[in-house]
Amino acid sequence: MENVKVDETIKETAASEPASDPFKAAVMPTYGRFDVIFDHGKGAMIWDTQGEAYLDFVSGVAVNALGHGNIEIAKVISEQAAKLMHISNLYWNEPQLKLAKTLIDLSEGVLQDVFFCNSGTEALEGAIKLARKYGKKRDAVKLAHLSHSFHGRTMGALSVTGQEKYQAPFKPLIPEVYEFPANDIEALKALDSSYCGILVEPIQGEGGVNSISDDYLKALRAKCDELDILLIFDEVQTGIGRLGTFYAFQSTSVKPDVVCLAKGLGCGFPIGAFVASKKASVLVAGDHGSTFGGNPLATAVALKGVELISSAAFLANVQEKSEKITQKLSALADGHIIKSVKGKGLLIGIELGIDCKSFNTVAFENKLLLIPAGENVIRVLPPLNVTDEEIGLFFEKLAVILESLKEEKNAK
Repeated sequence: MENVKVDETIKETAASEPASDPFKAAVMPTYGRFDVIFDHGKGAMIWDTQGEAYLDFVSGVAVNALGHGNIEIAKVISEQAAKLMHISNLYWNEPQLKLAKTLIDLSEGVLQDVFFCNSGTEALEGAIKLARKYGKKRDAVKLAHLSHSFHGRTMGALSVTGQEKYQAPFKPLIPEVYEFPANDIEALKALDSSYCGILVEPIQGEGGVNSISDDYLKALRAKCDELDILLIFDEVQTGIGRLGTFYAFQSTSVKPDVVCLAKGLGCGFPIGAFVASKKASVLVAGDHGSTFGGNPLATAVALKGVELISSAAFLANVQEKSEKITQKLSALADGHIIKSVKGKGLLIGIELGIDCKSFNTVAFENKLLLIPAGENVIRVLPPLNVTDEEIGLFFEKLAVILESLKEEKNAK
């Protein structure tokens, strides 16, 4: 185990209870956190301030696409920070231009223009505005989203999120937003020309790692073409190589009009974007803005990450690691603790037959970081460059976790 030099103040903070800790009390209690303070990481490994090592298969919720402490990403951050960090969008900067062109080229002719922002929810907000403006030509203002979806926490993105538990405390939300049942082709008959856009996650990460079927997507694409509705793909969690293709839509047979990106785009550095097709690109000067969006530091980091992740060899490796993990997980399915395995690429869901929170707590106790999705699914989100050794450690820890849970169940 690696030795870590720990500041005495932080040591005391880590050892104390959150309620009585003056440092923790200074932060709004908007997250349910495990009581641990992390200090540094390398690859899929992360160490706390006490020197304890954990296997991180959360990856910052699919953000740390190249793991912790990536040398190439760190080098770009250092070099670009010393050169130019921020200038505002009153002027051009070279990293932004290069990243925009790279994202367009990687779409293989599907997308044309990029707007840079700072996060996934900002990308969704921008896409909502774009859809509303697109529909103005025929007075179409309605927005559609799918059941069990999750698109963000700001008021616009929250309004198109299909989970009442997130929405209830903040109603009323923005008007003219309607929910459609996911994967129900028959229900699409209710779409009409009063709609300007519909938002879809190719796989619903937060909602339970629910796949949207290709047949449904094809029917939706046809309906959008018929009624001139923008098809907006939320690829915040599924894009940037997570499914084994650079864009998530490239793992389907459907081409969207708009794609929202964030999370893995910056490989740990905050950046978001929405990317529009020629048809959908209707925003002009003054329609939208972002003070920090597309700054030289964020775009330089993202450009390096995109260059690494988009290579054919890298994406093939993601698919190979996905197959290895899912096959071994499926072999562990017993119908009780593990009921089934779902997802695609390195967005993997373990459907549980027990309480999700209990499973995750035991995982944490065994120094394995995982994340719930919905009520009974655990998400497995390793870095895209996860190694065979790290995968081996994952299954070693999982074996201990499953044995512990079986013993607990038998004791009851």
